[in-house]
Amino acid sequence: GGGGGGAGEEGQWRVSGGRAGGLYPHCDLKECPGAAAASGARTAECKPVQPGAAGYVVHSLHCRELPSTEPSGTMKSNPAIQAAIDLTAGAAGGTACVLTGQPFDTMKVKMQTFPGLYRGLTDCCLKTYSQVGFRGFYKGTSPALIANIAENSVLFMCYGFCQQVVRKVVGLDRQAKLSDLQNAAAGSFASAFAALVLCPTELVKCRLQAMYEMESSGKIAASQNTVWSVVKEIFRKDGPLGFYHGLSSTLLREVPGYFLFFGGYELSRSFFASGKSKDELGPVPLMLSGGFGGVCLWLAVYPVDCIKSRIQVLSMTGKQTGLVRTFLSIVKNEGITALYSGLKPTMLRAFPANGALFLAYEYSRKLMMNQLEAY
Repeated sequence: GGGGGGAGEEGQWRVSGGRAGGLYPHCDLKECPGAAAASGARTAECKPVQPGAAGYVVHSLHCRELPSTEPSGTMKSNPAIQAAIDLTAGAAGGTACVLTGQPFDTMKVKMQTFPGLYRGLTDCCLKTYSQVGFRGFYKGTSPALIANIAENSVLFMCYGFCQQVVRKVVGLDRQAKLSDLQNAAAGSFASAFAALVLCPTELVKCRLQAMYEMESSGKIAASQNTVWSVVKEIFRKDGPLGFYHGLSSTLLREVPGYFLFFGGYELSRSFFASGKSKDELGPVPLMLSGGFGGVCLWLAVYPVDCIKSRIQVLSMTGKQTGLVRTFLSIVKNEGITALYSGLKPTMLRAFPANGALFLAYEYSRKLMMNQLEAY
């Protein structure tokens, strides 16, 4: 068999081959514009004219392209452009997350690392303000921005790739919608890659946030409290691998945590959508869904995050014990409740910070994809 062609919007297409039947009454050819219509490529009218010789079916197809019914969120471009969009949208989300949640994050790290110094969140806020002033709440903002932009850029870029991996594993088409559980699995896989860029930047952030307490307790000598001074000190003492203090605890937090994070987010979006498309949700349901995902993450992995903060901050005094020994030391000397020091500011931070994260991600991604498709 062979192929034919047409002219303008109205034209004759002539194809042959295969048996009768299939997608249309007289056609199961993938080359048929009518068959292409069923896959979302175009919409056409297919009219058989006459049967061919030797069992072949010959069509004269009068095709008229109709308006596309393809959803606006479907990506027509190649995977590299999709990855760039996900990366940029993730960076926008990370920026929004830091700007809305940094003061709460600072309180969390202080209370995790020095639980004996503060009676609670209010006491921590008042002491921080009296000791360092308002800027004390934003200590470590620069590395926090770098950390969150880097983490969320890699996270959401890899999230798109991991979604395709999940589709292949379960045998779905590239454009098929994943279930909430499958999206959660993709997010969990993606977080392992994000942890590799998050660990070094979060190490610098945590050390800056707890620098005042480390100096006032005499654990380290007073020094310049800048990003560059901390980076130079880590490199001088431990070399490049020194930036990965706390990597094992970071991975242990991220992989199960982001399964619950994306799972909670997608389940919440499904709840608000109530059978409609989740892409049509407004800003309030998106922010509530993001906040719910954040709460699911932190409730499950908060003790691991507490151990990570201890390892990263206290390693300033020398080599810090590993994940298991740090855990046993905290439980033995301070009790199990010490692993939950700083949980209150973390929960308060979850809704505004993670809500802003997903709101910025979803809207910036939608904007870029609409611009690309318009182009």
